[in-house]
Amino acid sequence: MKNFIVLAAVLPLLLVFLLQFTLDQKNSANVGRFQEYVYTAKEQAKQEGCFTDSITEELRKNVARAFGISEAEVQIEATQTPQYRVNTFSGKEDARGLIRYRVSVPLDKIMAGPRLFGIREEENRGLYTIESWTASERLP
Repeated sequence: MKNFIVLAAVLPLLLVFLLQFTLDQKNSANVGRFQEYVYTAKEQAKQEGCFTDSITEELRKNVARAFGISEAEVQIEATQTPQYRVNTFSGKEDARGLIRYRVSVPLDKIMAGPRLFGIREEENRGLYTIESWTASERLP
């Protein structure tokens, strides 16, 4: 009987670890796809010289479909004016020829069994952001 009581107390905790592993795999797959979509959009923007409306909308649509969220939840801030290729940069503050971008997507479930550990649903969320820059390849 003692073993049964101990098992009843420990089993839910052990199941949470199994569920957490599964949730981590799901989130990792989503983040991997998100990184692929952002990389593809960045490469297209390099050729165009900026993030055009079509590149931004395609990125927003792909990410929203992969995460199962609305397109409005995908936040994109990117260079919209054409940048042209330059042969030299004078330093970090030289923004000529650079395309900057910042793309964010919400992650709804980060931890499995949040109520068991006293974590509210509002706290069990995060925002995954990719922020970087790339050099334009568009010729003047």
